[in-house]
Amino acid sequence: MRYFIEFAYNGKNYCGWQYQPHSPSVQETLNKALSLLLRKQIDVVGAGRTDAGVHARQMFAHFDHEEIANTDILVQKLNSFLPKDIVVYRFIPLHNDAHARFDAIRRTYEYHIHSFKDAFDHEGSWYHFHHLDVDRMNEAAQVLFDYIDFKCFSKTHTDVKTFNCRIMEAKWEQQGTKLVFTVSADRFLRNMVRAIVGTLVNVGLGKISTDDFRKIIESRDRNLAGFSVPAHGLYLTRVIYPYL
Repeated sequence: MRYFIEFAYNGKNYCGWQYQPHSPSVQETLNKALSLLLRKQIDVVGAGRTDAGVHARQMFAHFDHEEIANTDILVQKLNSFLPKDIVVYRFIPLHNDAHARFDAIRRTYEYHIHSFKDAFDHEGSWYHFHHLDVDRMNEAAQVLFDYIDFKCFSKTHTDVKTFNCRIMEAKWEQQGTKLVFTVSADRFLRNMVRAIVGTLVNVGLGKISTDDFRKIIESRDRNLAGFSVPAHGLYLTRVIYPYL
């Protein structure tokens, strides 16, 4: 039987979601805990890849196992085995061809910026004290809907067949001294959200215009786009499937 697992994590102490031989990853940590509790080797397949330091408020993965009698008890046991920065919410039994990565139809990320120094949020939000023109940033963000090729925001030398993504939501919201960027798409390229945010920050600083932002997308040149903002302000917040 195939099970989906819904969970969340703080990415501070991990090299990212995906297993790497000499660095701790979320995937490896989950594999070890599940394998210990279920007494067989478990290899989970995630809904996507998050980079080092990036967080997930909602993430899914799948694995195969014979029927589990009580998944609620397994959730409790698993959370007691896992480190405090990873939490499991539930197990969902599904049909055998369900796939955590390929079946996801929409993913949503948030990027958090705080403009006043915060002693309690400095690890989960990027401190940027320079004034940003939020209206101009929102105006430029709307340009994203006019395109599907986002090679200019992709990490260079990445192994993908296409740079096409369909963006469904892109907006900035001021929440007190915090500024939150929300973006949803059917898929994302490596480093894409952090590069978009860095380029939009340049718009907010008055370094580039909305027209410049459009020309950067059309150039397909990563060197023309803005810097990648720090990973610790980025959160994967939602993954949507047609059957969940």
